[in-house]
Amino acid sequence: MRGNPGDRVLLTDPSNPFGSSGPSTGLQDTVAASGLVEQFFRREYGRLVAILTRKAGVRHVDLVEDSVQTALMTALTSWAAKGLPEDPEAWLYRVAYNDLIGALRKDAGRLRILEAAANELTVAADDDPASPHFFVGEVRDDLLRMLFVCCEEAIPRDSRLVLALKTLCGFSTAEIALRLFISEANVLKRLGQAREHLREVPPDFNSLPLQALQSRLPSVHVVLYLLFNEGYLSAQSDRMVRREMCDEAIRLTTLLTEHPVGATPETFALLALMHFHGARLTARVDGTGGLLLLEEQDRSLWDQNQIRLGATFLQKAASGETFTRFHAEAGIAAEHAFAPSFAQTRWKEIADFYAMLDRIAPSPLNAMNRAVAIAECEGPEAGLTVLKAIDPPPWLLEYYLWDAVLGELHRRAGHNQEARRHIQHALATAPTDAERELLRRRLSSLESL
Repeated sequence: MRGNPGDRVLLTDPSNPFGSSGPSTGLQDTVAASGLVEQFFRREYGRLVAILTRKAGVRHVDLVEDSVQTALMTALTSWAAKGLPEDPEAWLYRVAYNDLIGALRKDAGRLRILEAAANELTVAADDDPASPHFFVGEVRDDLLRMLFVCCEEAIPRDSRLVLALKTLCGFSTAEIALRLFISEANVLKRLGQAREHLREVPPDFNSLPLQALQSRLPSVHVVLYLLFNEGYLSAQSDRMVRREMCDEAIRLTTLLTEHPVGATPETFALLALMHFHGARLTARVDGTGGLLLLEEQDRSLWDQNQIRLGATFLQKAASGETFTRFHAEAGIAAEHAFAPSFAQTRWKEIADFYAMLDRIAPSPLNAMNRAVAIAECEGPEAGLTVLKAIDPPPWLLEYYLWDAVLGELHRRAGHNQEARRHIQHALATAPTDAERELLRRRLSSLESL
């Protein structure tokens, strides 16, 4: 099957995704297999793409993606009908590998490439995914290399981000469009441009000098940051939090810190930011999947071990004189993580961090978040004053959070008509069920006045 990886409809995780090892039938087993396929889609998709791309060549990355998709969709059917294989990773690799071989053989123009790469495409005894050491040895190198391949400087910045998010992270076009504030048509256009560049000027995947790729590191950081963000605040309408994406972003960023080219203060700050936010994931949703705001969260559910990890990496990030946007954002997240309660949060310090962030990486979003922090420590009118000073670009006016923030501050200030107008506009454009429900609650509180 040929298509786009992110366009698959992913099902919710079952309570016991692994099920039994024997044959299974019925809806419950189908859901269990679906949940495990989703887990592997996010965890194994990039790994399989990276490994097979090294074998087939970067110019064939589109075929590799198709083959990995085929393996995942085949797993959905096969695992539901026959039960899970003993080694799901190896099973997926073999199905994807066989599909890739078949696709290459169908194209006569690729026959020479196939024959020249016969040794590389043949799974040797020590290259067998059935070996417990196969993925450990390959992925630590290949997946990092593939991230750097996607972030090649000759590819325009947005195009390389689109390529990495689509190829290694399995983002849908809609998810990418939301994160990069561009249209879905532009996503597809930029994806095509990036893939065309890799076909025309394919890098040598096997000899990429990672030590010389510092110039690509900022783009790699952005990809990992966006991957975590999609897990933390998902664009999928029926899922607010996608823990598997946050975990994958943390895993990849941890690998990056363990490599000489990636062990930088900026990478440590990014990993600290992820751990601080990741510590609160369990407390962000209620029993029905609804969104709980910071002031509503049960702080006893926050993962103290992850908070300690965040503090450790933030301390590592403080080495030298480097101060980046990730340092500022990690500082904000640390303030929240260590606050004894919402009321005891040091909002003035958070507002100052947002001001620093806006100087480092100017964006009206930073000013908007600073307005929220100022509203907490000085009152809603003070926050509205900050918002009124912003000249919002067209994309921000279309972003649902802009209206949601305006609506909330007007609501707190007692400007009910203005609050109602902004909240209704945010409700019409909010991407998820959980956020729409939250906005309905805000609107309902106004209707009762």
